[in-house]
Amino acid sequence: MELWAERALLPEGWAENVLVRIGADGRIASVAAGSAPQGQRVGLLLPALANLHSHAFQRAMAGLSEGRGDQPRDSFWTWRQIMYRFLDHLTPDDVETIAALVQMEMLEAGYATNVEFHYLHHRPDGGPYDDIAEMSARIGAAAARTGIGLTLLPVHYQFGGCDRRPLGPGQRRFGTTPDEFAALLDAAEAGLRHLPADTGIGVAPHSLRAVSPEALALCAALRPGRPLHLHIAEQIPEVEEVTAAYGRRPVEWLLENAAPDRRWTLIHATQMTPDETRALAATGAVAGLCPITESSLGDGIFDGQRWIEAGGRLGIGSDSNIRIALTEELRTLEYSQRLRDTARAVLASREKSTGRMLYDAAADGGATAAGRDTGAIRAGLWADLAAVSLENTVMAGRRGDEMLDSLIFAGHDGLIRDLWSAGRHVVQDGRHVEHDRISRDYIQCVKRLQDRM
Repeated sequence: MELWAERALLPEGWAENVLVRIGADGRIASVAAGSAPQGQRVGLLLPALANLHSHAFQRAMAGLSEGRGDQPRDSFWTWRQIMYRFLDHLTPDDVETIAALVQMEMLEAGYATNVEFHYLHHRPDGGPYDDIAEMSARIGAAAARTGIGLTLLPVHYQFGGCDRRPLGPGQRRFGTTPDEFAALLDAAEAGLRHLPADTGIGVAPHSLRAVSPEALALCAALRPGRPLHLHIAEQIPEVEEVTAAYGRRPVEWLLENAAPDRRWTLIHATQMTPDETRALAATGAVAGLCPITESSLGDGIFDGQRWIEAGGRLGIGSDSNIRIALTEELRTLEYSQRLRDTARAVLASREKSTGRMLYDAAADGGATAAGRDTGAIRAGLWADLAAVSLENTVMAGRRGDEMLDSLIFAGHDGLIRDLWSAGRHVVQDGRHVEHDRISRDYIQCVKRLQDRM
C-alpha cells in the first residue's frame, strides 16, 4: 500500500510530498519526502496516537451521573457509587457491544490503539465465569471487529482500601487474590492469540488503595518488560488514606518502595506536590492524563508545566469515555494550565508551539504506555497513521506547527478523514467502515440496559 501526503509530521520535523509505503505485515516499509504523487493521496499525515487509559464499559453510563440527588455535595466518590450500580446490570454481550462502540469512536477521533485498563472480570455476584477471562475475551472480540490496535491491561483489585478491608458489594466483579490474578492474566493473554500481531498485554495493579505492597511487587514481576499501569494520586481523600496508612503520600511511597521507570504509566497524578512532580518526572515514567474525565470527576489539575520542565513524559487517555475526543483532550490539558496560571501557551517551548508540544508528547508517551512500536512515521514501526483534510476553513493556509495548533485549538476530530491501525484502513472518509452497524448494535444494547435498570 502506498500513501502520498502533501505534508507529514516526520521524526525530524515537517516534510512535504511524503510517500509512505506500508508492508503486508502492517508496518511502515519506507518513508521518502520530496516524492512524486502516487498511491492514495492525503492532505496532512500524522502518527495516530495510542489512547493510553480506557474503561470501555463506562461509555454506556455517560450522561447518567449529572444529577445531585439528595447529596449536599457531589464528588468522585458519589459518582463511583452510581458506576457500581450501573455495572451490576452488564452482561458479557453488553461489554463487547459497548467496547466496539468505544473503539470505533477512538479510531474516528484519531487514536489507533486502545490501552484498556480492564477490571470488570466476574459475574454480578462476584463469582467467576466458566472462562475466568470471559470479559477480557470480549474486549478482544470488539478489537477484532473494529480493527483497533489493542493493549489489554487486566487489573488486579483485591481490597476496598489501604486497611485491607473486603471489597464492597459494588466491587465484587473486580476482585482477585494475587494467585487468581496471575491465572486470569495467563488466560487473558491466551485469549488474545487469535488477534493480529500488534496486539499486546500488560499488567495493572489498580491503585495503592486496592493492592498490598506485596501484590504490587508481584504484579511488576508477572510480565517483565511489558507495560505496568497504576492509578496514583487522583483525589485528595485517596492521598489522605494512603498517607494515614503508610506514612507517606502516594507518590512519595511509590518512589521509595517501587522504583518506577519507563515501563510504568501513572494514571492521573493530579494531586502531587512540586517536589513529587519533579522526582516522578525524573524516573522516565509516563503520566497518563485524561483531561476530560479529570474535569468531569473534579480530580484537579495536573502540574503540566513543572512536569515538562523536569523532563517528564505524558500521554492521553479517555478513561470514563464520557466523551471520546482526542483534540478536546489535548485542548483541555492546555486550557487547564492557562486557567490555573492565568497565562497563555503554557506548554509551548521556544522551538515548538503548544499544539506541536502536546501532540509530540502524546505520541511518544502513548507508544511507551501501550508497549507498542508506534508514535512516529518511521520505517519499521506499525503503520498507525491519521490523515487530516487541509481543504477546510480550519486548516486552510496553515503550515508547520500552525497545522497542529489549528487542528487542536480551532478544529475538531471530524477533520480526520482516514485512519490506519497497523496498516488496517479502518476509517475512510471520516467514518469507521462498520460505523452504522456498530452504532445500531450499541443503541439496541443501551435500550435493553435501560429496561433492566
